[in-house]
Amino acid sequence: MRKIFYSLFTLSIMFGMNAFSQNKESGNSILAESKAPFGAPEFDKFKIEDYKPAFDYGFAEKRADIKAIIENKEEPTYANTIDALEMSGKSLEKVSSIFFNLNESENTPQMTEIEEYVVPKMTELSGYIYMNDTLFNRIRTLYDKRESLNLTEEQMIVLDNYYQSFVRGGALLNEEDKAKLIDIDTKLGLAQIKFSSNLLADNKAFKLVITDKNDLSGLPQSVIDAAVSENGTSWTFTLDKPSCIPFLQYADNRALREKVYKAYYGRGDNNDANDNKAIIKEILQLRQQKAKLLGFESFAHFVLDEKMAKTPEAALELMEKIWQPAVERAKEERAALQEIADREGAGIKIEGWDWFYYTEKLRKEKYALNDEVITPYFKLENVLQGAFDCATKLYGVKFVKRNDIPVYHPEVSTYEVLDSDGNHLSIFYTDFFPRATKRQGAWMTNFVNQRNICGEEVRPMVVNVCNFTAPQGDTPALLNIDETRTLFHEFGHALHGMLTQTHYPSVSGTNVKHDFVELFSQVNEKWAIHPEVMPTFAKHYKTGEPIPAELIAKMQQSAYFNLGFETTELVAAALLDMKMHLIEDYSDFDCNEFEKELRKELGFIPEIEYRYRSTNFAHVFGGGYAVGYYAYLWAEVLDCDAFELFLEKGVFDPATAKAFKNLIEMGGSKDPMREYRKFRGADPNPDALLRARGLK
Repeated sequence: MRKIFYSLFTLSIMFGMNAFSQNKESGNSILAESKAPFGAPEFDKFKIEDYKPAFDYGFAEKRADIKAIIENKEEPTYANTIDALEMSGKSLEKVSSIFFNLNESENTPQMTEIEEYVVPKMTELSGYIYMNDTLFNRIRTLYDKRESLNLTEEQMIVLDNYYQSFVRGGALLNEEDKAKLIDIDTKLGLAQIKFSSNLLADNKAFKLVITDKNDLSGLPQSVIDAAVSENGTSWTFTLDKPSCIPFLQYADNRALREKVYKAYYGRGDNNDANDNKAIIKEILQLRQQKAKLLGFESFAHFVLDEKMAKTPEAALELMEKIWQPAVERAKEERAALQEIADREGAGIKIEGWDWFYYTEKLRKEKYALNDEVITPYFKLENVLQGAFDCATKLYGVKFVKRNDIPVYHPEVSTYEVLDSDGNHLSIFYTDFFPRATKRQGAWMTNFVNQRNICGEEVRPMVVNVCNFTAPQGDTPALLNIDETRTLFHEFGHALHGMLTQTHYPSVSGTNVKHDFVELFSQVNEKWAIHPEVMPTFAKHYKTGEPIPAELIAKMQQSAYFNLGFETTELVAAALLDMKMHLIEDYSDFDCNEFEKELRKELGFIPEIEYRYRSTNFAHVFGGGYAVGYYAYLWAEVLDCDAFELFLEKGVFDPATAKAFKNLIEMGGSKDPMREYRKFRGADPNPDALLRARGLK
């Protein structure tokens, strides 16, 4: 997942850096010039009490920079308007990049309080920028005569992005409606903070404490060891995926599996202080009001207007093409699971909390595979090195461990990224293990964005954050195959951020159309599971022996195993996201009732849950993926189609890799579909996705 923070944080990135005439806040640890290598953030020196003053200074500097553009009496030129916007707000970009990243991985009540202080101010700043008629007129003047300005394609795209952003930000509204939009955006920002805080609190609140060893029956020893208390008399399981998913897969105690399952999928839906149902309704109402104010039929239409899909109908058409084959496959899988339960004399009808458990039994029966067999070959450090080695073979980049760059937590590691000639490309941070202060999931973001304009060249600083199973005693961190794919996925986003070669920061790296961004992460997963690649990094953590060919063969044979379930839960969540945002009237909206009705409409089998239910759908209600979860499927068409070319030419074919690297490096500076057609020689074929998932 490419983490997208508040649109106003994106604004502070989009409008790069400039100087402010006043002196910086004296002694502020956040804004002080870094003396670390490459000017990396000096996390070890930051003081939490410095965030608010740093933001206040950043807001003032940003206003001053924008005011200078507005008051410029010269005719608008690209340099004095667009370049100036891209180079404005250096301090705000710095503090925003640091704070909003750390707020996801080092969240505390103090950080949440700062966030609540900052977001309304960001909304106010956004209104000052986007709704200023003079500034918009300067941009519109350039936009109207853009064909005569002799602009590069990148400059043309940046100009178009600014014009559309201002229109979508309310520049064409009357003063009364501008005030309404600012109010809506302020309320939306605060509601999303509340949603995320509730979800994090609900996640931390659940603990299944086991004191009877009999209740551990079925669990692998590694899972038991990870849950044991210091005194060895109890075992605690949480809703963090490395804890709860193995419990659902292996625990023989069905009642406890049900308890964990319902707690996981019921996060945010417990009618307590952390309940998210009312917040969801508020967010949906505010989004609809915003869409209507800006002239759109629904929030879904508003969001998709600037994506590759363009319309809800186009996104829905793709999802519906995948849905029916996925459900039919899931029904076959359900029947196979029920057969095992019946054969064992369980005397049950398969329910959601049985699916993981009997799936593992079936996997072991059909392929002699389970995590106990697989994970010893996937030591975290080896998997990461495997991702590095693939990038080296494909793109010529090298990764050098650095111990002299400050980190924000002892578990964070840093690497310098070099090109094939040894030139500096990026700094890469990794943060892999769960913490009470870290939100669930896995993502990539930037601490510093790439730019190369106005005589200033800055290379990016990128971070991958995950929640993998941590080391236990003498046992290193061992990943299952899903976690291995996740590492390669997020590293694909990181490569997108690190290799970028644009001029303007607003189109660098992952600043691309939302339904294009997942292409690079999802295609990178393909190397993780390819039989030519896996033996190079999958080595037994005790013996160092490469993974046996027969085990790889079994994994290949099981490639389509349980994909009916996986596809169904994914598409169901994407449809939930899309259809929730197509509603015109939310006055009587109840998210639980909506989920039930959608189930009936889709013919969604009850044994499978939405990958995320509304009350814990952080992508949609706590982040920047609203009306965007379909993008994983949209991009999967591209990634499956793209990798078929690698399979045809060779997984490390130099010419194919070079052509694909061009797509990575361009960021958002070129038309994505045109460039993809150049790479592939044709339009992407949707059947590639169905073939990859064994549905065609």
